[in-house]
Amino acid sequence: MIITTTPSVEGRAITRYAGVVAGEAILGANIFKDLFAGIRDLVGGRSATYERELQRAREMAMNEMADRAKELGANAVVGVDLDYEVLGAGNGMLMVSASGTAVVVE
Repeated sequence: MIITTTPSVEGRAITRYAGVVAGEAILGANIFKDLFAGIRDLVGGRSATYERELQRAREMAMNEMADRAKELGANAVVGVDLDYEVLGAGNGMLMVSASGTAVVVE
């Protein structure tokens, strides 16, 4: 499955548009991760815990989007957009969504 943020795949013609596809992942951080991330934020530096969680959520959303494209008979997804949202006030839920257009390329 070819996945790209561009509107086409260079060197390959789009022969069929299968439709818009999306994938979502919602993850909750546990209280210990939040505690250690908070300490890291106080002393400075990057929060590797949250970076890993973001990467995991992004991969889950993109895999779900690719699976939906395959169900439509597509072999590529073009124009992919990734969005990140925090859900609820203070509950630590993170939503990552990926969407794009499922296509068949030659």
